[in-house]
Order: sequence, then C-alpha cells, then structure tokens
Amino acid sequence: MRDQIDKYIGKLLADRSAIPGAIAIAAQDDVLIAQGSPELAKLAGGTLSRLNSLALVAARPSLPFAEFLIARAGKGETFILPQDTETRTFLHDIPFLRREDLAGDPAPELARLLGSRKGVIVEGVGIIAVGAITVEQAFINYSSVFHSTFVKYLQDLLTDGFKLPGEREAFESFSKQWLKPLSAEGLEFVDAISLDKEEILHEIERVGRYTVERGLVDSFFGNISAAAGDLIYISQTAASLDELKGCIDPVPTDNSSTTGITASSELLAHRKIFEETGARVILHGHPKFAVIMSMLCDKKKECAIKDCWKECPHVRDLGGTPVVAGEIGAGGLAKRVPPVIGASGSAIVYGHGVFTLGRDGFGEAFRTMVEVENFCREEYFRQLETKA
Repeated sequence: MRDQIDKYIGKLLADRSAIPGAIAIAAQDDVLIAQGSPELAKLAGGTLSRLNSLALVAARPSLPFAEFLIARAGKGETFILPQDTETRTFLHDIPFLRREDLAGDPAPELARLLGSRKGVIVEGVGIIAVGAITVEQAFINYSSVFHSTFVKYLQDLLTDGFKLPGEREAFESFSKQWLKPLSAEGLEFVDAISLDKEEILHEIERVGRYTVERGLVDSFFGNISAAAGDLIYISQTAASLDELKGCIDPVPTDNSSTTGITASSELLAHRKIFEETGARVILHGHPKFAVIMSMLCDKKKECAIKDCWKECPHVRDLGGTPVVAGEIGAGGLAKRVPPVIGASGSAIVYGHGVFTLGRDGFGEAFRTMVEVENFCREEYFRQLETKA
C-alpha cells in the first residue's frame, strides 16, 4: 500500500497538478496509513476514517484556478458546475467549502460531502478526492477535479474577464511558467505499423505514454486503437494511457467475440471511424484548450438548444477541425464523429476532447492532435486579449 501511495504522489508531481510538499494520501490497509505533508496527512486520515472508502488524496493544486472559482462564486453558492464531459459524466458537480466554513475540524463536513461526491475543493487547503476501492481512483478523481476547474476557470475568463485582485498576475505566471510549449519533437513512432500483434501492442503502449507525458489527456480518460485485418486493438475502458501493458483488447470487427466487453466504451465510434476512413490508427485525448474552445459558440444567445453537448446538430470549425456534439459511449459520438473526421484527420467533440487519425501509423495522429491543441491554445489567448 505504501508503494501505491508513493506511486500516485509521483504521478501528481509528474503531471504538475499539485505543489511539491503539499500532497498527502491516506489509505486503509491493515491500519489506516497517511503519508505526505503532515498537515494534509492529518486531514486526509481524519476524513478517510469517517468514510467507507479505501483511499483519499489531499493536495494543494499547482494552479489557483479552483480558489478563484470559489472567490468568484456568488454568496450562498456551495458548488461549482463545469460543463465539460468529465464533470457531467463522473463528477456531476464539485462542492466547495469556504474558509469561514472551516471552524474547528473540517473532516466531518468533508466526509459528509464526499459521501455523495468524488471530490471537494476546500478554500485555502486544496482539492480533496476519494477513491472507493483503490488509491488509483482517488488519484483519478483528484485529476478530474483539477482538469474540470482548469477548463471552467479559463472558460469563465473569456466570458467575464479578470475580476479579482491578483488574478491577472496569477494568469500571467500560469501562461509564462506553468504552460509549456507543446510539440511532438523528440518522440519516436513506427512509420507504418504492420499486422504483427507484438508491434501493435508495443506501439499503442508507447503512444499512450506520450499522450500522458505531453499533457494531452488527464486522469484515465482517452483511448487508442489500431486496425489490423479483422481485428481492432483498443485500450480497455478505464485504462490509464500511460499504463496500457495488459490493458489492450483485440476485438474482432464482426463482434464474433466477447472481448469487446472490457474494451473502451467508445469502441463503436472507433469501429465506424475505421470503416468510413480506412485509417489504421485512432488517438483520442482530452487536451484542455480544445475542450475549452469547443464549448464557445457565438450562437448560444439566440439558440433554443439547451443541451449543446448532445443535441446540437451543427458542425462548427476550429482551425479546419470540425466540432460536433455527441454523447460518449455508444451514443452520439459513433454517429457524429465518423462522417466528419475523414477530410481533416481530426474532430473535436463538444466539451469532451479530440479524435485524430493515422493513415499508416501513430506519428500522424499524434502530430495532428498537437496541432489541434496548439491552434486552440493560440485562439484562446487571442480571444482573451481582445477582452482584456
């Protein structure tokens, strides 16, 4: 268990979502274990001891966006409601506690909130996230809250601008120091993958690591596949893309096997994309700026559609990449993405992420995703500059 705790503290540091020295993880083993920052470890242990769960992460996020969202919230508001797919599907909403709510021991109130939610933001403390049966789940839920608050805050800036003292300075620090240039430079890819099973598995595993390391996906979201004759090799549902060894399913294209049961929930979308485009590989990630820009629409004020993420019939454009609505799983994605992705080799799903193709190998798919995210990043800063 201590090895698991060390592993996920390392992951929080590697993805730069938490401040070094301000991370703690508690877990139930034979006895309750709490490691990391002493103050946060005490809070994590005290909260977890009141829950019927195995693990809990308490960490100070590396960016102040969650804190700013609380400060910008109206009096009496007690939760944040991001509109990205990760929140809608897995978090629902994100409760928060203000400083004035923290008199005495906050653990009982945190435990009450975490009894029905996967993550909570505590002003002046950080993000607290719980894992029902594994340490990995607590890490995933922390990562999801970090992703959703990142997207929500930057989206709100485009709408409302800077409102609080210190916001502009913090954002400039983020853009100049935290945000790193994004490229595919230095990465190796097989130019054209063969039909050899071991080569395909190795390449999918390698590209999965690249996708996480370059920040193109958070948490355990995203998926990867390769077509090889009458098989589709695809990452399993809930698999972490940087740990895909043993988590890739060979699924017959004719559904003649039950191996598809554990495959990604977006298997149907992948299958239809292969059928309509003739591509060999598909990469799906959740790069943050593409998610943010996908939810910006200049027709919202006069549009009667409320659930844009699933009901919008229009195909918008971001730098030559089509943007479509669509539910995850076997819902709208399998209907909306395949018809539009072939021409550009990429498609963005509202509030969800990016799909890219490789005609022969993953190099093309990865570089295309980098290009899409870089365009969205540049467009975001361009639009923010016009509102500043």
